[in-house]
Parts: sequence; C-alpha cells; structure tokens
Amino acid sequence: MFEFPLPLSELFGHWGSYAVYAVIGIGFGFILESAGFGNSKKLAAQFYFKDMTVFKVMFTTILVAMVLIFMATGVGILDYNLIWVPPTYLWPGIVGGFIMGIGFIIGGFCPGTSLVGLATGKIDAIYFVGGVLVGIFAFGETVSFFDVFFNSYNYGRFTLPELFNASYGTTVFVIIVVALMFFWLTEKVEAYMNPSATHETAAWLTPAAAALIVLAAAVMFIGQPTNQDRWDGIATEAQAKLDNRDIQISPAELLDLTNDSKLKPVLLDVRDEIDYNQFHIHGARLLDMDDLLNESQAMQFELANTVFVLIGNDETRATEAWKILKAESIPNLYILEGGINNWLGTFADANFRSDNLINEPGDDRLAYHFKAALGDRFPASEPEHSKIDLKFEPKIILELKLAPTSGGCG
Repeated sequence: MFEFPLPLSELFGHWGSYAVYAVIGIGFGFILESAGFGNSKKLAAQFYFKDMTVFKVMFTTILVAMVLIFMATGVGILDYNLIWVPPTYLWPGIVGGFIMGIGFIIGGFCPGTSLVGLATGKIDAIYFVGGVLVGIFAFGETVSFFDVFFNSYNYGRFTLPELFNASYGTTVFVIIVVALMFFWLTEKVEAYMNPSATHETAAWLTPAAAALIVLAAAVMFIGQPTNQDRWDGIATEAQAKLDNRDIQISPAELLDLTNDSKLKPVLLDVRDEIDYNQFHIHGARLLDMDDLLNESQAMQFELANTVFVLIGNDETRATEAWKILKAESIPNLYILEGGINNWLGTFADANFRSDNLINEPGDDRLAYHFKAALGDRFPASEPEHSKIDLKFEPKIILELKLAPTSGGCG
C-alpha cells in the first residue's frame, strides 16, 4: 500500500519523476487555458467585477483540494505533516501581495497565467514574462537592502485553525459554507456589473455544491488524527528502530556531529529546568515536553542537513519525546545514548566522576552531583574534539525532508 505524498523519485526514478511532473504541468496548463486564464482581458475583468471566472475557478480548485486533503488525512492515507505549507511572513506577504496585485491589474497576468499565455503565443504575455524575469533579477540584486523586513513577522506554519483556535474539520466546513455564499454573491455582482453578458447557471452546480458541503461535514465528523493515532500508524516500524538501537547515538558520535561543518546539529534537552541549569551540553536548548507539538511545526522548516538530537538524563524521557516527534514526521531524529549521565561518564574527568557519582540515580535522574548550577560552563560541556580519540559505530543517516515548492496564483 502506498503512503502519501508519493515518493515519486523512489517509485519512478529521476527521469520518470520528471515525466510525471511534465504530465501534471501540461494538464494544469491545459485547464488554465480552457478556463480563459491565458487571456489578459478576461483576467483583468475580474478587477472590474465584470467577469469573475478567475475567482471562481481558482477558489473552486482551492476548496476541492482542501476538502480532499483533510479527508485523506482524516482517514489516514495522507500525512499532512509531509505537505509543505509555506511559512507566514505577515507584513512582507501583505506588501508583496499588494505589489503583485498592482502588476496583475496593469499587465493583465500573474506570473503563472503569463506562462500559459506565452505557451499559446500571446504577444502581451511574452512582454509580461520578460518583465517578470527582469523583476526577479532586480529583486535578487537588491534584496540584501531590505532583507531584515523581508524575513520579519515570521509566524512559521501558521494556518486558520491556529488563528481561530478551531479544529481543522470545523475550519474546513465553515470555509466551504462561506465560500459558496460568496460564489452566489459573485454571480449576482457579475450580472449587475455586466448585464449584457450571458449568465447561465450550469445544472450540475447545485448538486456539486451540495456534495462539497457533505464532504466538508464528513471531514468535520471524522476529525484529524491525534499524535497518538499517528504513532499507532508507525509504531511497528518505529519501535523496531528503538529496540534495535538504530537511533541511539553515542556521546562520541554526538561530539563528532557538533564538529561536522556539513551538518547542522540541533540539540534538544528535554530534562527539567533544574537539571538543565545544573549542567547541559554546549549549544543544547531546553525544550519543555509540553511544547513538543508546537516545536514540531518549527522543526519542519529546518534545513535538509539538520540533525535533531534529544537529550535526557538517561534515555527514558528522550525516548518519549522521540515518539511524539516521530509521529509528527520529523526526520533525522536521534537520541543521545545513555543521556547526560553517559555523556558525563564519557567526557568528565575521573576525579569528578568518582567524587560526585550518586548511587542508583534511576528514574531519568542526574547521576552526578554538582555543587553549583554551572550550565555549559563545566569542561565536559564542550570537550575538545581534536584531543579525543573518537571510536563509534556511526548511526546517523540523513532522511529526505519535505521541501518548499514553487508557488504562485496559477
């Protein structure tokens, strides 16, 4: 059984996946051209409320895709966490949308539809595409002057359910109902602004709208999988990795990782704040177990060469955190073998280990006593990589991460 999204490169190979992309692209362009998206006059008419075809086609596509995506995630055949959702840069996005909208009104095309017009040989589209290319070059050459604003107001993977603190199913249903009301209103406005045009309502529209509402109601009824549901779906394979100790990396490998310029280690310390303040590995960030799900959203946007390492006093709490994050489809996720206790047992000097060892700490407690909260100011926090003979069985294997795709209005 396939798991979605489909790994096209693995299924069809490098060139086979490109063939799939070509078929999808040609089909997408054909639909856009059939809907009139290659005609600048038709596109510009939407801004005068005389021809709302663009609005109706685009939002119908968005609504149908939304319902099908969350229906698929609700029944467990699609992992929503593996779908790239662009991060929200609020004010840069608003300013960029405003600039693009002005260009759309003036030129009659957006970047995507201009390519459709170009493919069908329209002269105005050719000039528009030329302007787009010049704009891309100008942006690339000048973005350094306003990069602070360009990267500001970053809300991460921020969607309407987070904004309104509502479930995905409820949000989907409300959006469908409101959108259909807007479609009805759009028909009335279009007829008023352009009375000379023929406005015929296709017979299939009413049953199609009813079917969309039924599907949205089903999405709301089914709901979305919880973290526990996601773990249950991968438990057999994931638990085998834990049991086989495929993802527990030794202190030596972690030290080597932190000194590897080709990789980006992210050390997540999931212990209590008291233990963290007593001692932690240099560069490790304290992460409350209650914040794991929120943190997982930000982790999705890390670079492809990022390796996450969970750190506890031993492995108990780190393993619990690993299960939660693994269920959220976080790739390149590992556990420090033996936790901080093993790290100190490996890199702390012999006098410290013999004088400060606590007998039978257990229960994921710190095995060594510190007279003061030293944090990362203790020598073992950052051992000298060049002076240590590192021998370990390498376990880190980079997994494929989800990545941004090109976007646009069509």
